[in-house]
Amino acid sequence: MSLGEEFHLRQAIAGDAGAIRALIFRVGINPRDLDWRRFLVAVDREGRLIGCGQVKPHSDGSRELASIAVRPHWRRRGVASEIIRRLMADAGPPLWLMCRSELAGFYRRYGFGSIEDPSRMPRYFRRVYRLASTAARWLPGDNPMAVMAWDTAATPAAILP
Repeated sequence: MSLGEEFHLRQAIAGDAGAIRALIFRVGINPRDLDWRRFLVAVDREGRLIGCGQVKPHSDGSRELASIAVRPHWRRRGVASEIIRRLMADAGPPLWLMCRSELAGFYRRYGFGSIEDPSRMPRYFRRVYRLASTAARWLPGDNPMAVMAWDTAATPAAILP
């Protein structure tokens, strides 16, 4: 998929594994389950990895839009949006995600809605949400984590390519 002259998307290859891991660590998001075979990457004209994302399966059958990361210099240029749209189009609903609560508005643009009732979450997300909620009791401020879900019933047609 060509996105003009600046960058393009492609499936990750084995040689991308180190760059994916380095980017995930650099942006400070969950470094677990970084199997390069599930990743979609954005690369610049010189072939350097500038962004990535994956759809991660969980043992309870749920699938998570995860590991969305973009190098700081490339932010606000549509890289994350293109990665997210492509992953959503390829995977189809339902998809789940966990993010810092201040990012929930960003994901609402793509049709994700916040789920605050743990009984409506798949087992994996319910467990992580409860752990985060317990930890948040000891930290200042609100619960820093949002659990969100996407399905076609809640998604405007204009979101998907």
